[in-house]
Amino acid sequence: MAYHFLFWAPYGVETGTSVLYRLLPLLDMFFMISGFFITTRYQARVGDLASYGRFMRARAARLLPLHYVITLFFAAVALLAFAMGAPNYPWRHDLAALPFHLLLLHALGTTDGLALNYPSWSISAEFFCYALFPLVLIVLRRGGLAALLAAIALWIGVLEIASARGWFPSGHWMTADSMGAYRALADFMIGAATAVVVERRLLDVRSHWPGLLTTALVVVAMLAGCDYYVVMPLMIAALTLTALAETAAPDSTAMLAPLMPVTRVAFGIYLIHPVMEFIFLEVVWYHGLRQMNVIDFYVFWTLPMLATVVVAVLSGIYFEPLCARMLSSRKGGSPRAGPGLASA
Repeated sequence: MAYHFLFWAPYGVETGTSVLYRLLPLLDMFFMISGFFITTRYQARVGDLASYGRFMRARAARLLPLHYVITLFFAAVALLAFAMGAPNYPWRHDLAALPFHLLLLHALGTTDGLALNYPSWSISAEFFCYALFPLVLIVLRRGGLAALLAAIALWIGVLEIASARGWFPSGHWMTADSMGAYRALADFMIGAATAVVVERRLLDVRSHWPGLLTTALVVVAMLAGCDYYVVMPLMIAALTLTALAETAAPDSTAMLAPLMPVTRVAFGIYLIHPVMEFIFLEVVWYHGLRQMNVIDFYVFWTLPMLATVVVAVLSGIYFEPLCARMLSSRKGGSPRAGPGLASA
């Protein structure tokens, strides 16, 4: 959120964005954690087409309502820009990308760059991983962890070849976004492999200190500008060590419970912040307060940040659970939606 908001700042843009850009590998951690939780939760529950359908329906109920609402918001903005003849708003580009956003294909290289709600490429990438989740399970069930590790190595090899041939607009698969589904699949499979390591307790780690120290190394490596080939192994180690410690003593993180009202809506914050960026920074700041010189940007930008968190919390309490209850199947043993957000 801060990274995207900084581009509206009148000063400090280059310094701030260059530092925050180094944290980009955290997106890979997101997909790894997704693969970890999905495998942990659904590994034994997806075994045929019916259970796969229930799985996909549950994931759609969790992720799609907010995605569609925000996508349609930006589609409406694009239509308004078209009607007003706004010369600097990319309405043509946004409207051309709308069908791919609605079909969740916009992270597969179907669009010319990011459009509409630009962070939602990760939703498209997630559903690409969900669609291929049965293949991950087939590999695990027939060949075990070794086969999954071999599949990960093979896929990364394919991505490296594709990068060398210039197939990714960003230059390399590890920084892909409009083609980020292929990057996400590698991370997702790594998370799935981590879930197997943790489930089998191939390492007996019970203290959180190894995970915390490795996480600190990840942050230091990112801020130092270390190569992805250094950061990614550290990130995998941090996830594995942390998961081993927490599963060994689930109550050990009970002290973090007061943070849950905010941390559990991280997905909402991620998707909603471009809406607040448009309202507060493009409309209110850029076309209004910027010329008036009545408030410093770095004071004002706390307002869209707070608004993003508040709206995400309210969405997590009311809108998303309501949609989940409406869309989730009650038949065939599908899990019932809880009073709050579904787990990751």
